[in-house]
Amino acid sequence: MLEGLPALLALASIALLGSFVYGITGFGSSLVTIPLAIHFVPLPFALSVFALMDLANALRIGLQHPRDAIRSELARMVPFVLAGTVVGVTALVNLPRAGAMLALGVFVLLYAGYSLLRRPGGAVIGTSWAYVAGFVGGITSTLFGAGGPPYAIYLSHRPLGKEQFRATLTLTTVFSIGMRVVAFALTGLLLQREVLLAALAVLPAAFAGIGLASRLFRYVSHELLLRLVALLLLATGGSLVARALG
Repeated sequence: MLEGLPALLALASIALLGSFVYGITGFGSSLVTIPLAIHFVPLPFALSVFALMDLANALRIGLQHPRDAIRSELARMVPFVLAGTVVGVTALVNLPRAGAMLALGVFVLLYAGYSLLRRPGGAVIGTSWAYVAGFVGGITSTLFGAGGPPYAIYLSHRPLGKEQFRATLTLTTVFSIGMRVVAFALTGLLLQREVLLAALAVLPAAFAGIGLASRLFRYVSHELLLRLVALLLLATGGSLVARALG
């Protein structure tokens, strides 16, 4: 599945970029890494490699302020994340390659459009939406490697402080990625020699991206970076749809 050194170098470069985005924004790594990576490797391979990277990144910086997280929000979302993970991994192992690529491309385009059109603030929504966010996030986490957007959209419309939002989002993402890794291990997607070797190869680049983000965090505009990422997603999502339909 991994076609030599050029593909490995491409994955390492993608890991560096995705980890930098994660280090600045707190989520969104897989929205960058997976659409780019499947131009070089199959979707299940990319998801497995970057699931390990995402878990390493999340555990490295995601548990810095766990006391700021709102436990009631976690209790509502996490069980439905598990249910969504089961649905997502079932769909992943049964989807044809072109269908999976098309679905990922459409998902990326939709989220890019949302990112560009959304405005700060907005109405507060009820806690019942936590179940929807958890279930949908579990599906998209496993199927596309991107559970963060549904969680972030829900939590951004809850009455949370900045620290509470980031800590709750981060812990939800840690649970989500952990469930994804377990699901991939149980289905055999993760326990392949090439996947494990590729993951070991991209981890140094991922840690470099996190380190760079930590140094530049104060100087990089969070909102500007999200806009630039959205534009990148428009390009990658469009290319995936074109490839799938072509």
